Amino acid sequence: MNNYTNNNTARRYKAHVSILGTTQLHLRNPYIIGWWSAAFPGFGHLLLSKYLRGFVLFIWEVVINLQANVNLAMIYSFQGKIDMAKEVLNTRWLLIYIPVYLFAIWDSYRTTVDLNKVYLLAERENHRYNSFSIGAMEINYLDKRKPTTAFIWSLFMPGLGQLYIHRLITAFFVIIWSVVFFYYSHTLEAVSLLFIGKIQQATSVLNGKWFLFLPSVYGFATYDSYVNTVENNKLYEDEQLNYLKRDYQNPYFKILKGKVME
Repeated sequence: MNNYTNNNTARRYKAHVSILGTTQLHLRNPYIIGWWSAAFPGFGHLLLSKYLRGFVLFIWEVVINLQANVNLAMIYSFQGKIDMAKEVLNTRWLLIYIPVYLFAIWDSYRTTVDLNKVYLLAERENHRYNSFSIGAMEINYLDKRKPTTAFIWSLFMPGLGQLYIHRLITAFFVIIWSVVFFYYSHTLEAVSLLFIGKIQQATSVLNGKWFLFLPSVYGFATYDSYVNTVENNKLYEDEQLNYLKRDYQNPYFKILKGKVME
């Protein structure tokens, strides 16, 4: 149940509040979105709330990367072992990895440019949107929260920052895959060994093919939670402003050249 139901009288809506999260349009830098797609295909689309496309590209990246040994080749390259990097690469998988990787970057950039244009039109139309949603399983509403809090929770565990700001779809997806990456990379096992001073054993126990996924996941989780907290706060203020103007401001109230006119 929502406090306002779209009546299809607007061509574009700036936001939609549901029990699964708050989806909104706002201005984004296409280069930053493209960069996140380069860091990990699918992340750029998740930042745009293009979930289905983002999930497909993310899973594609994990599966094909592991089959082509891309992360393993990167590790050898970082160590200066170029010949070993070439040897471990599986070209049967690598040649289908490259086109999709480039598509993810291009498509996220193109979509960002389009959505920025849609946002400007929606902002000009300034149609009403819902700010409260309640159902049998969840409640979601617009309110102000602290971006630094979302950032810190994401550092503890990727996905917790998204839970804090009620981006449930992204939160569940990131948390589940973080658990998978932690488990198969043996990261927590290596951390435990570091705490007791067994540095060489901690290094040897790490599975580099899986471990290299984690820096991108951590970076995305912290960035996404922080930015969306800031934008949700702006959306809350925008909805409050429109509510007060609509229900309390005198319709003949105008401000002209710094003077209040009634």
